[in-house]
Amino acid sequence: MTPDHGISPPAPTGGASHRHADLLVSGGRVLTANGEEVVDIACRAGRIVALGALRGRWSADTHLEVSGLHVLPGVIDSQVHFREPGLTHKENFEAGTRGAVLGGVTGIFEMPNTQPLTLNTEDFQAKLDMARGRAWCHYAFYIGGSAANVEQLQQLEMLPGCAGIKVFMGSSFGNLLTHDDDVLERILRQGRRRLAVHAEDEMRLRQRKVLVEASQDPCLHPVWRDVESALSATRRIVALANRVRRRLHLLHVSTEEEMAFLAQHKARVTVEVTPHHLTLQAPDCYRRLGSLAQMNPPVRDRRHQEALWHAIRQGVVDVIGSDHAPHTLAEKARPYPESPSGMTGVQTLLPIMLDHVRAGRLTLQRLVDLTSAGPARIFGLEGKGRVAVGYDADLSIVDLCAHRTIENRWIASVSGWTPYHGQRVCGWPIHTVVGGQVVVRDESLAGTPAGRPFAFLEADGPAIRTAPSAPESPLPSPGSAI
Repeated sequence: MTPDHGISPPAPTGGASHRHADLLVSGGRVLTANGEEVVDIACRAGRIVALGALRGRWSADTHLEVSGLHVLPGVIDSQVHFREPGLTHKENFEAGTRGAVLGGVTGIFEMPNTQPLTLNTEDFQAKLDMARGRAWCHYAFYIGGSAANVEQLQQLEMLPGCAGIKVFMGSSFGNLLTHDDDVLERILRQGRRRLAVHAEDEMRLRQRKVLVEASQDPCLHPVWRDVESALSATRRIVALANRVRRRLHLLHVSTEEEMAFLAQHKARVTVEVTPHHLTLQAPDCYRRLGSLAQMNPPVRDRRHQEALWHAIRQGVVDVIGSDHAPHTLAEKARPYPESPSGMTGVQTLLPIMLDHVRAGRLTLQRLVDLTSAGPARIFGLEGKGRVAVGYDADLSIVDLCAHRTIENRWIASVSGWTPYHGQRVCGWPIHTVVGGQVVVRDESLAGTPAGRPFAFLEADGPAIRTAPSAPESPLPSPGSAI
């Protein structure tokens, strides 16, 4: 049994060195910029104000004892689809962010393929309004880039709370589908922030769909959406971006060939991989799960999965995002290929990746870089990605030795299922701290939604922060913190 790591009353303190915090996290092994250290963390007004041997010298409104646990900088899932507005029968913002914090995720970037699409200021503001007071974790929203709004993108990408511009070269619909090179180049020229791209060749996908239409066999999904459909789109968008000197973020890269190409084009290009591409494997996953394993781009065979892990070890991969994109079980039960692509993922991102850490596929420090420091660095997030004095108090606190079985009943998503149902893992989120508030304690929800919009270094307007720009009282003297 996992020991009770719950909140206990603060230890008595006193004397001249006495300081008071809103939250004191003590006894854990903390992943800091110095490596793994056993230090206490004092948080006040949503910020980290001290690190060191603080217990007995600080009092706190809330004391979280985490001996035996590891404290990570808050995990950021930089690709989710929470389906609100318009598709709330399969997901909504409250349920999606609730699942996020139960899974140890303290912040998300949400995608624009809702109904209506997120293409203008009004639709973007509507999402911010929907999230206010309902978000369990921090959040930002992408604006979709298309021919319909290309002239406004330079202004739209600078809205406070905007994660940037997202382009769908394939696998989308209406004004979000942008596969023409002339339009793509116009989009690339409108703005300066990093552009996120779903790279699949739409024309090739249309031509090849006939190969699977009569089959009703999800095992053919990677045959339809083959390597060339991904590689050709990736080559095109990188060439266009190089021409106009625009930074790119390639989402859910899934093939060995793409990784080999991208390893030669890292000057302006960052790379995302997903837990499902690192964990599930064709053809077995399609035989076991049917269309529940159906994603775009598809889960592929061992050759490609091994190449993704090699790219992580080589440093080609910059972030891990879940691509959480739920559909109902009834929708997924439609005959393939009319079944929709997408699965839940935000809640299982950290448990699945911690199990890979246990298996020796990556280190815990590398996981922190891929899920915390990496997203903060490449997207320019203010105050995120480190456990350090002056940074925001977002913490993912995990038990590396906890054995759990992932089950559908644990999933908070409106859709209520996971492709990992029944999978045993080692490594589990125990507590989640968002903006200095304990929102998950001992694996259960605590308190109220504490999420705020992310602030970006490149965004216009007043910074939207989870705390004042400076601590309310002086930081401790050098002798009391490290």
